[in-house]
Amino acid sequence: MTGTTRIPAAEITGFKGALIKRFAKRTLGRVPSSLGVYWHNQQVMMGMAAVGGKVRKWDTCDEQLKSFAHMAVAAQVGCSWCLDFNYFEAHNKNLDMDKAREIPRWRESDAFTPLEREVLAYAEAMTVTEPTVTDEMVASLRRQLGDAALVELTAVIAFANFTTRPNVALGIESDGFAAACGLKPLARPTAVGS
Repeated sequence: MTGTTRIPAAEITGFKGALIKRFAKRTLGRVPSSLGVYWHNQQVMMGMAAVGGKVRKWDTCDEQLKSFAHMAVAAQVGCSWCLDFNYFEAHNKNLDMDKAREIPRWRESDAFTPLEREVLAYAEAMTVTEPTVTDEMVASLRRQLGDAALVELTAVIAFANFTTRPNVALGIESDGFAAACGLKPLARPTAVGS
């Protein structure tokens, strides 16, 4: 983590804290710094984790499309923690890592299929305020994915906004998950005027 959080991390203590730390170490290799921040309100932390657990069980929409959409939201919102963690998760799920690392510069990259580009544009359109989703975007994705998968993709993008925005607001930054497992750094968008 490169900066400091806006709310200092609390010490994770007690029986529940020991269980959470053990689970994090087993699944992630270490305890994420974000857990200490969210530990200040364990009800919120556990509620967000419960929703995340339910989201991970959805299986109608292609896993790679959902992962890329979540990363697109994280890149747009500026959540380095979420972008890094989802890149790490894409690796663990054996997704296309060349594409995953290109998410921050997807518009400039030639790595993505037309459908993937539509999904990434849809994720961004849902994320901006006011959302800029169009009838044409939804109609095209309905034709290609079907209604059930589109509903799931839309909910995953909404969940990505639910998790990325608090991290940015609280100053939670990357824990270096991707670097710790030897992944190439995420691509950076080309600067305007380069």
